[in-house]
Amino acid sequence: MLNCKEVTRRLSAAQDRELSLAERLQLKMHLAMCGGCRNFSRQMDLLRDACKRYIDKEIRHERRPD
Repeated sequence: MLNCKEVTRRLSAAQDRELSLAERLQLKMHLAMCGGCRNFSRQMDLLRDACKRYIDKEIRHERRPD
């Protein structure tokens, strides 16, 4: 089973590439039992979403005619 340090690495890797089925299953198993890592995962999701919204807003602002 993965430890918390390995889970944080795997969650970060998932931002850059698709995880294998085995990686996803190991991750889900750990997250089911570890509240700290579930919280970390939710925080990463929130940060990713906030960054996407910021970038989308900047792109719309740049396209707006002066």
